[in-house]
Amino acid sequence: MTRYRSDYPPESDLEELARAGTPQPLQSLQRTPSYKRPPTLRISRRSFLNSTSTLALGGIMPRALALARPTKVVLLLTGVINDGGWGQLAYEGIERLRADPRFYATYAEDITLAQVQQVARGYSDDGFDLILGHGFEFSSALLDVAPDYPHLDYFVTSFIPNHPVPRNVMFVNMGYFDAAYGAGALAALISNKRQAVGFVGGADDPNQQRMKLAFIAGAQRTVPGIRGLGIITGDYDNAAKGREAASTLIGSGCDVIWHAADVTGLGVLQGVAQSAPSAHVKVMGCYSDQTSLAPNHIATSFEMNLAGMVTTTANAVASHTFTGGTEWRPSVDRMWLLRAGTHGEYNPSLVSAQAWSTFQQIWSGLAQGRIDVSAAVATL
Repeated sequence: MTRYRSDYPPESDLEELARAGTPQPLQSLQRTPSYKRPPTLRISRRSFLNSTSTLALGGIMPRALALARPTKVVLLLTGVINDGGWGQLAYEGIERLRADPRFYATYAEDITLAQVQQVARGYSDDGFDLILGHGFEFSSALLDVAPDYPHLDYFVTSFIPNHPVPRNVMFVNMGYFDAAYGAGALAALISNKRQAVGFVGGADDPNQQRMKLAFIAGAQRTVPGIRGLGIITGDYDNAAKGREAASTLIGSGCDVIWHAADVTGLGVLQGVAQSAPSAHVKVMGCYSDQTSLAPNHIATSFEMNLAGMVTTTANAVASHTFTGGTEWRPSVDRMWLLRAGTHGEYNPSLVSAQAWSTFQQIWSGLAQGRIDVSAAVATL
């Protein structure tokens, strides 16, 4: 059974953490002080309706109160909000909305696949202005529900399907492949040996395979002659496979490794931290700032800005600029933030100023669409 924690362990506890399969927590995704999760506040729809009915005084809400009604937002998760990863990342956006009087924000967690449509309809019946389904598993259900509530807006954190969608449903392309290309480029730039750099993926699915290829393309186009290698472990939740993959890549000459493998990635961090000092292996974190897990080895982390995505979407609904029926494509530099703990964006003992400057030009090219990752992958 997976254990969940809300604090980072010291590096000495990394082995215990990896064995336990604990996802790493995340720091605030915006450039604000570190996030500390307050006590959980759970408000049921029934309690909310009861409280608003007392304000209505017989069912007729005063016009001034109606005009001042906050925008109601709910985040739906099949996971939990303190998973230290995908769920907590988005939940931080809900916390930010709660601090804004223009919004009433809540969440529902641990929803089973069988309950997804029922829960979505429940919040729709309750008049929530924005219903965010966090993950591809919400796509079909919200596509079914949305046409019955044309005055409400729905958002799915997944790619748009290859068919028309209702005008009140928006999807998002979170720039995974641009981020992977950038990670490959940076890995090549900070490699001391200039022989090989490596990628470790989780599930053996098309997205992870494409991230691997994008990483390889970024590395090999940035530093001619360097080899980009990749291992797809087939598992997001197996730290032992991550350690094995790291060992294999190091044995193949890689001196920089990037993972995109959740708990399996913890094993990658551990494998690098336990490598021979003479190997001088560096690693880059993913999804959150993982600097504290291996501070002597992590050059930077590619942190997903899902909290910012939640608040931006909510503000679009509140300002009536939400554009359903489309796929939102935030630039890679807004969707992925570069973090290295107290160092700032990168660890200067592992990344030279010149390498970082060169990488920033590449990162800017990706953000502005000057680098075509698909074309780069096609040349491999």
